[in-house]
Amino acid sequence: MAMETSAESPVPVRTVLQAVSGWIGRLGRIWVEGQITDLNARGGTVYMTLRDPVANMSVRVVGPRAVFEAAGPAVADGARVVVHAKPDFWINRGTFSLSVLEVRPVGVGELLARLERLKRVLAAEGLFRPERKRPLPFLPAKIGLICGRESDAEHDVLQNARRRWPAVAFRVENTAVQGSYAVGEVMEALRALDADPEIDVIIIARGGGAMEDLLPFSDEALVRAVSAARTPVVSAIGHEQDAPLLDLVADVRASTPTDAAKKAVPDVREQLQLVRQLRDRGRRCLTGAVERELAWLRSIRSRPALADPVREIERQSEQVMALRDRSRRCLSSALDRAGDELSHTRARLLALSPAATLERGYAIVQREDGAVVRESPAVKDGERLTVRLARGRLGVTVSEREES
Repeated sequence: MAMETSAESPVPVRTVLQAVSGWIGRLGRIWVEGQITDLNARGGTVYMTLRDPVANMSVRVVGPRAVFEAAGPAVADGARVVVHAKPDFWINRGTFSLSVLEVRPVGVGELLARLERLKRVLAAEGLFRPERKRPLPFLPAKIGLICGRESDAEHDVLQNARRRWPAVAFRVENTAVQGSYAVGEVMEALRALDADPEIDVIIIARGGGAMEDLLPFSDEALVRAVSAARTPVVSAIGHEQDAPLLDLVADVRASTPTDAAKKAVPDVREQLQLVRQLRDRGRRCLTGAVERELAWLRSIRSRPALADPVREIERQSEQVMALRDRSRRCLSSALDRAGDELSHTRARLLALSPAATLERGYAIVQREDGAVVRESPAVKDGERLTVRLARGRLGVTVSEREES
């Protein structure tokens, strides 16, 4: 039930603390998993902090030395453990802690099983799909490097990258790479580098180590942070046989920090050699093209039209003259044939014309309306007719007709 208070009716501190203690006491005995930090033994009592491996939260843990000794030497700073404890609230100081009844270290087999379950969950969400991975830029302007302070991994990446491309620039973020603070610090460095617009590639590097030392790089929160980063990420954790989940979600996986430098930065000597090869290839292609064009030009120039242009003009002139003469002969022949045909046609017309008939002594008899008289019954006595001769006309009157 909620405690009813007001400014006029406040409750004393002891009442509040007693209520909190009662609420916490109702939790009973619980099993809690976390990572050990600040382990300290004083006499027969052991004090430590149990830190959440993902969130930035922790709780104070107190227990008898015998309980911790029974758990074996695996219980040390940085170890993952499961504790059976009773929540306690100290009313006098207003502090909360866990009183340990049993401590169990998380074994390697159990850790591997948990990682496998987490791997299946993240794969089902699509965080490891190849199509999500982005290609690295050919020549990054600046590289972000997350590694341990003054570590071999930092030395390998910087030295090999600068050996390959001396002008490459780095922004190094030194973080814890194992232990309880590694995940939080690496994630903070990742956010800082991802927010820097000058950073083109981020390398997360660490040397080899035991499986427990590499656990931070299989942390779910870190894997999701790398998946959400806008900048391509190169994972260079451990050696070839090491395979944290970070390798699966990163855009590029490098077997070692040295390999990460090789993947992120091109080799200036190789590029210069490639430039020389391409330049030689271009020169050969250009020279070959020029030689082909020159050969074509020589072939064109060797043709008669260009080798002796006057001779070609003369030849063309001769052809023109021959065609002209041929056309004249053709035209003359056509005109002669047309003239002959015209003469023949004229002769036929003359032979068939009425004037020629009249010239032979015939005459044409016409009525006054110009109609030709073809037979005697067609005229009447006394009818006026016109007789057309070869030369001139005669007007006559019908006085006598004879029918045959």
